[in-house]
Amino acid sequence: MSQEEKTAYSSVELKEFEEIILQKLSVAKEELNSLKQTLSKSNDSGTDNTASTSKLLEDGADTLERESLNQLAGRQQKFIINLENALVRIKNGTYGVCVDTGKLISKERLKAVPHTMHSIEAKLAKK
Repeated sequence: MSQEEKTAYSSVELKEFEEIILQKLSVAKEELNSLKQTLSKSNDSGTDNTASTSKLLEDGADTLERESLNQLAGRQQKFIINLENALVRIKNGTYGVCVDTGKLISKERLKAVPHTMHSIEAKLAKK
């Protein structure tokens, strides 16, 4: 049976994808916690309230760094949610099926982007 004829992945294949997702989820949560710790440390303002020019420049740089860290944390949170949703799709039997074409997403694509819901063909067609 070729991949085009299959309508779902086997339980063995789904278990393999689940393990990949759980690994990525663990790493993503660690990275998010690290970002949150860095953010909480950067929010601790010092007791030095001098209004020198260098202090203003430093504050501006700190603000930019905080914004950048907040963006990274937001992306990481979204990635975690997408991975958790993929685990739900594994449990309910819809994992690996393209939401646009209804065909199976290739194993290679799922290994690279395990939370995807779109085949490469569907993704390219949207561009």
